[in-house]
This record gives sequence, structure tokens and C-alpha cells, in this order.
Amino acid sequence: MTQSTSPDSRAPVNVVLIGPPGSGKGTQAVRLAERYRIPHISTGEILRGAVRAGTNLGRQVADTLAKGSLVGDDLMTDLVRARLVEPDTSAGFVLDGFPRTVAQASALDAMLGRAVMMVILIDVADAEIVCRMGTRRVCDACRLTQSVADAFHPDTEPCPYCGGNLKRRPDDEPDTVRHRLATYSEYATPVIEHYRPRATFAVVDGVQHADKVAVVVAAHIERLRL
Repeated sequence: MTQSTSPDSRAPVNVVLIGPPGSGKGTQAVRLAERYRIPHISTGEILRGAVRAGTNLGRQVADTLAKGSLVGDDLMTDLVRARLVEPDTSAGFVLDGFPRTVAQASALDAMLGRAVMMVILIDVADAEIVCRMGTRRVCDACRLTQSVADAFHPDTEPCPYCGGNLKRRPDDEPDTVRHRLATYSEYATPVIEHYRPRATFAVVDGVQHADKVAVVVAAHIERLRL
């Protein structure tokens, strides 16, 4: 799955983005996917989509997601393994939301074998995350995530892109955000330390503008592809 060459004949761009919820991983993942023509694989969006569709997977994880807790290692690993064998990953992928435990990280190492994997930590302090997520809304029609000016802004403003309704995601509610950050702090350190010794690991300041974050992230990737 990772042995084919990318469009410019260099190594596949296999990227793992790590960072707290609301750190901008999704924004950077979309930019990377467009830049390198590789799929953005958001495990969170896959799970939320399953919940919305009422699938068997969605029924299994609905309560866990609503509480801001982690889905089990086996289920997450199986989900990612199945996705990474799809043909569109031949030039690489951007993983957003996986791995979240050392067990998942070890499973991903085994999946990729000797293929190069670039791991990028987008670092943002908790106080900034609480502020960001308080203003985050998602359109119930086009699914685009957007920001409003006020954390207490009503959830009924129309989407400026498609006219749908902007809603706060259940996992962006303040109490759930605090729980998610606490959960993240528990699992993130072991995963980060699993990757930190590798030359392919980098830490990026996620507080700076998204454009600047994108420049730093791309520079890290390009250094590894020379």
C-alpha cells in the first residue's frame, strides 16, 4: 500500500498528525491532502459519519463519542488497516486522529513495515483550545467546520457557504471539551514519546496562523523526501 511512488517519483507521503482536539489538525490535513494529492483519513469523521448513518459501527461508538472518550484499540486498528489498503493510499496518506495509544502506534508501525512515516505534533496549550472550540460550529448540510465570533453565538445561523444550519458538535460542548483534553493528556505523552526519537518526528507551534503552520509542516516533509 505504501510502496508505489508519488506523482513526482519520490517517496510516498505518509503523515501522522498528532495534537489536542481543536489544535488545527484537520485544517492542516486538508491542506496536505490537496498539496500531495493523497487522502485525508480522519478517523473521527469516519466514526461520526457512522453514527449519523446509524451503521453497526455507529451504534457501537455513539455513546463513547458523546462522552468524549476513546474508542477501543482493536476497533480503531481494524478500521485504519482496512482504510490503508484502499488504492488511493498508494502515494501516501494523512492520518488525523490515529494513533491515540501506544498500542495503536505499534500496530501502525507493523502495518507500514519499512515505509517512511512522518509524524508531526501540532502543539497548542489547553487555554487556547478551550477558546477555539467554544466558537467552532459545523454545518449540518455541507459538513464544513467554521468559527463564529462568539462562543455563545446561537446555533441557528445559516452556513455562509450552503445556507445550512451551523451547529455545535456534541463533542465541542464545554464539559466534553474539558474531558477530551484530560483524556488527550493521558494518552498523548506515551504516543509522543514513542515517536520522539525518530528523525521523522517534528513539533510545530499550532498557535501561529494556519498558513504559517502549513509552511513549517510542508518544509519538514520536503526535507525528509530529498
